Amino acid sequence: MALVAESISCERNGRMVFRDLSFQAEAGECIELRGPNGSGKSSLLRVIAGLVPVQSGRFQFDGQDDVAQHCHYAGHQDALKNQLTVAENLTFWSALFSGGVTDEALQAFGIKALLHEPVSILSAGQRRRVALTRLLLARRTIWLLDEPATALDAQSQASLSTAVTTHRESGGIVVLATHDASITAPSQTLNLGDT
Repeated sequence: MALVAESISCERNGRMVFRDLSFQAEAGECIELRGPNGSGKSSLLRVIAGLVPVQSGRFQFDGQDDVAQHCHYAGHQDALKNQLTVAENLTFWSALFSGGVTDEALQAFGIKALLHEPVSILSAGQRRRVALTRLLLARRTIWLLDEPATALDAQSQASLSTAVTTHRESGGIVVLATHDASITAPSQTLNLGDT
């Protein structure tokens, strides 16, 4: 199994963000995205996830063109409904992913005690932990992580690192934009500022 990008180009708001980008990630690998602000790291993650159209080129996963169905995307926004409780948010995402809320998922990021709290009262770090728990609600081979350690304390960063390591050890693929080198050791680095 491999995620393959062939000559990918992306245009946003009339500006070519990157052009003719090709890479491949095998099972268990992590690609770390590097580059200055505006170089296209977030755009690339959103393109892989199917949230932004590809200008040219194509993605394949395991020989299939529909890559998005194999992806979990954790972006800058936590994508949580403030008026709902943590449990209600997770139940919604679990149903969307055809997954389930398990004790293991709740314990991974230490959110079990927060289940009945409305998201609106959570700190930024707590919100991020709830958002990251979505990665564990259903199996998706490809994790697309955009600065996932933002607002996390040291213990939560360690939990994130453990989750990423476990995912990779089970054959998962990670594409990661981060300034935190402690999350995982990348298999390869993709410098978008050079494209």
